[in-house]
Amino acid sequence: MPESHQPQGPGKGVLGIGQRLVTIIVGMVETRVRLAVVELEEEKAHLVQLLLMLGLTMLFAAFGLMSLVVLVFWAVEPQYRLNAMIATTVVLLALAFIGGIWTLHKSRQSTLLRHTRRELENDRALLEDDKP
Repeated sequence: MPESHQPQGPGKGVLGIGQRLVTIIVGMVETRVRLAVVELEEEKAHLVQLLLMLGLTMLFAAFGLMSLVVLVFWAVEPQYRLNAMIATTVVLLALAFIGGIWTLHKSRQSTLLRHTRRELENDRALLEDDKP
């Protein structure tokens, strides 16, 4: 016969409450971990798609810009070509610098695990409210 490991006596209620509390906490942790995994998978897919789109955009933009620069230099009179090349170089380097600063600014705005962090903050607030 299988033996029952149910507590008997006055400690039965306390052990039952403890067991329910542990079960609830384990369920909460499992839910939060699953949410974190789902968010990480979504972020990974989003980043891969973003990098592919960025690569193609940069490739086409570079070819278009090179064609435009050749066309502009070809249209300028020979005596002003050096000035046109200098002006074009300065403008392109300034745009690259502005784009780099903008990219750094955007990369520091973290959205990684945003929902998980929000749920953990809610859990912490609920647990702190229960304390006397």
